[in-house]
Amino acid sequence: MNQKTEEDRNLFTRKQLRKLIFPLVIEQFLAVAMGMTDTLMVAVIGEAAVSGVSIVDTINILLIGLFGAMAAGGSVVAAQYIGRKDEKNVAKAAGQLFLAVGGLSLILMAIALIFNEPLLRLVYGNISQDVMDNAKVYFFLSALSYPFLAFYNSSAALFRSVGNSGVSMRVSLIANVMNIVGNFIFIFGLHMGVAGSGISTLISRIFCAVIMLVLLKRHAGLSVDFTLKVDKGMLRRILNIGVPNGVENSIFQLGKLLLSSLISSFGTVAIAANAVASTICGLETIPATAIGIAMVTVVGQCVGARELDQAKKYMGRLLKIAYLCLIVLNLSIIPFLNGITALFQLSPETSALAVKLMLYHSICCMLIHPLAFCLTNGLRAAGDVRFTMVVSICSMWICRIVLAYFLSLHLGLGLMGIWIAMTIDWLVRAIFFSSRVLGGKWKRFALRSLN
Repeated sequence: MNQKTEEDRNLFTRKQLRKLIFPLVIEQFLAVAMGMTDTLMVAVIGEAAVSGVSIVDTINILLIGLFGAMAAGGSVVAAQYIGRKDEKNVAKAAGQLFLAVGGLSLILMAIALIFNEPLLRLVYGNISQDVMDNAKVYFFLSALSYPFLAFYNSSAALFRSVGNSGVSMRVSLIANVMNIVGNFIFIFGLHMGVAGSGISTLISRIFCAVIMLVLLKRHAGLSVDFTLKVDKGMLRRILNIGVPNGVENSIFQLGKLLLSSLISSFGTVAIAANAVASTICGLETIPATAIGIAMVTVVGQCVGARELDQAKKYMGRLLKIAYLCLIVLNLSIIPFLNGITALFQLSPETSALAVKLMLYHSICCMLIHPLAFCLTNGLRAAGDVRFTMVVSICSMWICRIVLAYFLSLHLGLGLMGIWIAMTIDWLVRAIFFSSRVLGGKWKRFALRSLN
C-alpha cells in the first residue's frame, strides 16, 4: 500500500519515462542516420566531396546551436510552467520562443549567405580547391534551411516539454525517407553531386518545419500564443537560460572549429577519417543524448512543481539508464567497426585511422560520456545554467583546445591527440557536474527560478 502511494506521488511513472525516452532515442538515431546517409552517398563522388560536406557541417553545428540553445531555454521555461499547471504562461513562453528563434535564424542565414566563401577561408585557410568548391555549394544550401530547422527544433522542444516526444520522432522518420529518396534522385539520377545532397536536406527540413507547426497548432494540450509583440518579462526568462546555454554551445563549437582547422592542416586523409569517425561515433552516443534531452522535460516539470527531491532522484535514474544503454550499444558496435568503415569507400590509410579513432571513442563513451553530458541538462533545467556554462567553457579551452595542440603537434600524436584531448575534457566535466548534483547547491538556483 505504501509503495503504491509513493508511486502515485511520482511525477513520472516508468511507463511515462519509457514513452518519453524511446521516441527520443529513435529520433536521435534518425538525425545521425540522415548525416550518415548524406556522407555515404556523397562518398561516391570522392573524398574531396566528403571533406567539403564535413567542414561545412562543423560550421553548421556552431550556427544551428545558437537557436538550438534558445529552443532549449524555451522548453525549460515551458516545462516549469507545465509543472505549475499554468497553461496561460506556457502559451506565452511558446510564442516568445518562436519570436526569438525565428529572428535569430534569419540573421544567421543572411550572414552565411553573404559571407559564404570568406567564412570558409577564415576558418580553414588554404584548403585544396576541390574541397573548397564542394564546401561553398553545400554551405549555401545549408544556410537556406536554417529558419526551417529553427522552427522544427522549437516545435519539437515544446512537444517534449509536455512529455510528447513521439510527434517529432514520426516527422523525423518521414523526413529521413524523403532525404534518402532525394539523395538518390539528385545525386545518382541527376548527377548533381554535393548540391544534390544539399537540396535534398533543404527539402526535408522545409517539410519538417511545416508539418510540426501544423501539428502544434492542432495540439489540444499545448497552445501557443503566436505573436510579433515582445513580452520582455517572458523573453528575459527564456534568455536567462538560453543565452548562457548559447554562449556555452557557441564557444564549444568555436573550439571544434579551431580543431577542425587544425585537422585540415593534417591533409585529406585526416579530414576524411575524422569525418567518418565522427559520423559513426554519433551513433554511439545516441541513447545518452536522448536521455539528456528527456532530463529537460523531467527535471523542468519537477522544479516547476517544487519537487526538488524528485528532480534529483530522476537525474540519478536517467543516468543509470544512459550508462546501461551506452554499454550495450558500444559493445555491439565494436566488432563491426572495420565492416562499417568499408561502407564509406575510403583508402586503406584513411580507413585504418578511422577505426582506431572509433575504438578509442567507444571505450571512453562507455566510461565517461553520460556523466559529462546528461547531468548538465538536468542542471540547466533546474536553472543552474551559469555554473554549467563556466565549467564547460573552461574545460573546453584548457583541455580540448590547448591540450589538443600540445598532444597533436608537440607530442606528434596528430589526429589521435585531438581525440584524446576531447575525452579528457569529458572527464573534467563529469567530475564537476556530478559533484554539483551530489552537493545540492543547484537547488538554490531551482528555487530562485520559480520566483
